[in-house]
Amino acid sequence: MNKKIKILLIEDDKIEVLKFNRAISPVLENHTITQANNGKEALSFLEKDLPNIILLDLNMPDTNGIEFLSILKKDERLKHIPTIVLTTSDNDKDITECYRLGIAGYVLKPLKYQDYEKKIGAIIDYWSLNEFKK
Repeated sequence: MNKKIKILLIEDDKIEVLKFNRAISPVLENHTITQANNGKEALSFLEKDLPNIILLDLNMPDTNGIEFLSILKKDERLKHIPTIVLTTSDNDKDITECYRLGIAGYVLKPLKYQDYEKKIGAIIDYWSLNEFKK
């Protein structure tokens, strides 16, 4: 693969950001990661640059994940960006609302780091294969 995949990680928890960066480090040369602390910060970033995929936490200050999704999916320029929710919330209402808004996937963060690493690896592998076969 010769084109880098641009990932926007929207996550306010610094430990989760470190965990994500550690999990993706084996394939980092094929990706660029931008991190936003909340939906408001992410929307500001999206005015300047468009990622290939967005990984989104739901529970954040300012603009939370569902509010961010509502704005993103109403915007003609942004609604096509695959957005995967990466969260600890297994609340049926959250899951239903996220799919209604048009997410590409809903992934629960596992407690064990090895399981987390496998899930992140699977997400990145899947989108790496699909994003550039166009």
